[in-house]
Amino acid sequence: MKLLRDKVISDGIVLNNQVLKVDSFLNHQMDPVLMQEMGKEFARLFAEQGVTRVLTIESSGIAPAIMTALELGVPLIFARKQKSLTLREDIFTEKVYSFTKQETNEVTVSKKFIHATDRVLIIDDFLANGEAAFGLARIVEQAGASVAGIGIVIEKAFQPGGKNLIEAGYRLKSLVRIAGLEDGQVQFVEVDEA
Repeated sequence: MKLLRDKVISDGIVLNNQVLKVDSFLNHQMDPVLMQEMGKEFARLFAEQGVTRVLTIESSGIAPAIMTALELGVPLIFARKQKSLTLREDIFTEKVYSFTKQETNEVTVSKKFIHATDRVLIIDDFLANGEAAFGLARIVEQAGASVAGIGIVIEKAFQPGGKNLIEAGYRLKSLVRIAGLEDGQVQFVEVDEA
């Protein structure tokens, strides 16, 4: 997606050869026009999958996921990382390790929001090792529902997450794929390799 790629080039900051900082447009301050365009692109990529719900993890995945849900005309569900006094029983839970934050969270989704008949599209901001996507997929599968696909805003293709998800049989589409972050520069996977 050229608009996103251009934004990564102009505003992304390479912190080291593993971490790309995009807080000026994706996960602290958000570019609403970019979010809307990403939602349209995800909706186009998964238009034929019969999506009935979109699922993400709070908080950085919410903006692209809500725009995707809006374009598809379906509800958005986000898995909570924090315990809620109102969400104690009848929940699906999974442990998810965050590469960026170097911590494990137990994420929860109320059972009343995902049903066995659902085809759930998982959306997330980054893909490194695939832990978040796999955790969300396990929640969908706990509900007896099916994963319609996994949409990622930025995939770090030099880490194993994408390969692992595809090998597990999931339909994966990433808007931007990064080949490397060496020498403070973002190297992209060429479009024809995606």
